[in-house]
Amino acid sequence: QVQLVESGGGLVQAGGSLRLSCAASGRTVSSYTMGWFRQAPGKEREFVAAINRSGGNTAYADSVKDRFTIARDDAENTVYLQMNNLKSEDTALYYCAARPRDRYSVRSRDYDYWGQGTQVTVSS
Repeated sequence: QVQLVESGGGLVQAGGSLRLSCAASGRTVSSYTMGWFRQAPGKEREFVAAINRSGGNTAYADSVKDRFTIARDDAENTVYLQMNNLKSEDTALYYCAARPRDRYSVRSRDYDYWGQGTQVTVSS
């Protein structure tokens, strides 16, 4: 099975950028469809972005489309989430997840492996 460790979160002003990393060990990220989810206090975990196992397709939540980009570096065995033009509503704990299927899913229960999360706080 794969182990996932997120990093790159922090405090940023609205309009700023951050890049989150999800480093995998135990298995290669190319063996999984990889997703990013986030959870704000008092809210349910929500889908942010995904890249499928073959790497040919990406998907984004409407709320982050055109601002966030998911990418995978097979040599580094890492998945990234580039976040630009951050807004206060992007404040959340961000999780990386892995699903051993080629198709992505927006449902968190469809992902088998999870990291511990990295906090993103956007000040307005």
